[in-house]
Amino acid sequence: MYLDLTEEQKLIQETARDFAKAELEPVAAGLDQGDDRTPMLANLKKLADLGFMGLNVKEQYGGTEAGVIAFSVAMTEIARACASTAVTLSVNNMVCEVIQSVGNEEQKTKYISKICSGEYAAGGFALTEPGAGSDPSSMATQAVKDGEEYVLNGSKIFISSAPYAGVFVVWAVTDRDASKGKGISCFLVEAGTPGLIVGKEEKKMGQHASATNEVIFDNCRIPTSALMGKLNDGFRIAVGELTGGRIGIGSLGLGVGLAAMDYATRYASERSQFGQKISNFQAIKWMIADGCTELEAARLLLMNAAYRKESGKSFAKEASMAKMFATEAANKACYSALQMLGGYGYTKDFPLERYARDVRITSIYEGTNEIQRVIISREILRNIN
Repeated sequence: MYLDLTEEQKLIQETARDFAKAELEPVAAGLDQGDDRTPMLANLKKLADLGFMGLNVKEQYGGTEAGVIAFSVAMTEIARACASTAVTLSVNNMVCEVIQSVGNEEQKTKYISKICSGEYAAGGFALTEPGAGSDPSSMATQAVKDGEEYVLNGSKIFISSAPYAGVFVVWAVTDRDASKGKGISCFLVEAGTPGLIVGKEEKKMGQHASATNEVIFDNCRIPTSALMGKLNDGFRIAVGELTGGRIGIGSLGLGVGLAAMDYATRYASERSQFGQKISNFQAIKWMIADGCTELEAARLLLMNAAYRKESGKSFAKEASMAKMFATEAANKACYSALQMLGGYGYTKDFPLERYARDVRITSIYEGTNEIQRVIISREILRNIN
C-alpha cells in the first residue's frame, strides 16, 4: 500500500480541515450545551454543497466518487472540530452507499441525490432494536405483505438524525419461519409516511447536537417497490454495510483523539509549575508520546482498511481491527489529555471534557469493540482452519 495521499485526497483533506476550523469549531461548544441544532443543520447543507455527503458514491447519483480513503481523512478532520456533525456525515455516507450497493436504478436516482445535495439533511439507518443490539438477527420488527404493500410494525432505537432524516433504510422480518437471520429484508421508508413515528430523543452523555431517537412503525404501509435488494436478503446487507461503517467511526474517533492531544500538548508547552513548563516533566512527555504514537498507529490501520475496501479486497477483519484500535486509542488519548490539564480539563471552559464525552460512544456504536474482537478472532481462526 502506498501511504501518501493523492492530490485529490489531499485537497479533500485540506477542504475538510479548513471548513472544520472556520465553520464547525466556533459553534461546537454551543451546540453541545444548547438545544438549537440550526447551526449544525446549516453546516450539514454546506458540507453537502462541498460534496462530502457522498464521497464514495458515483457522480451519476450526485456523489463525489472520491473513494474510501478520502472519506476516512475527511471524517477525521470534521471530527476534530465537531463529533456530532461527523457522525451525521458518517451515517449519511453509509446510507448512500447501501442504496447504491443494493438499490434498483429508480431508488438510487431518487434518494441518493437528495442526501448528497442536502435536500435531505440526513438519512436514517434503522437497524437496532431494544432486543436486538449486538445481535441484529434477533430483531422483532415485521413487514407483512398485504397486496401491493408491506405493513411495518415494530420499533427501532438509537437512530441517528431521526427527526431530520428524509429517508430511512429499515430492516424487518419478512419470513417468521425462516432460520435466524435468514428471513430479514431491507426497505426504504420516506419521512412523513403515515405510521412512521419519530419517538423520544435520548439524553446522551455526549454528541449532544446529533439527535438519537426511537423510531416506531405502527401499521406503517409502504409500497412493495420500497423493498431494497432481494427479499429475505436483508441481514447480509446489514452486516456488509456495518463493516464499511466501522471505517467511518474509527476515523471519527481518531479525529476527536487528535483534537484532544493537540490541545493538551499546546497547553503543556505553555503551562508552568514548579518554575518550568509542565511539558518538561517526564510524566507529561510520556502521555504525549504514548497518545500520539497510538493515534498514528490507528491512522495507519484505518488507511489500510480503507485502501482494501477501495481496492475491492476483503476488509472485514481490517475494518474491525481499525475501528477497535482507533476508538480505544482515542478514548485513552482524551483521558490522558484531560489529565494533562488537571482540574481545568474537567471544566466546560476547556474542550477536553467535551472530547472525553463525545469519544466514549465510538467504542460502542457500529458494533461494540467486544463484537469487533469476536469478528477479528473469527477471521483469524477461519484462516488457520
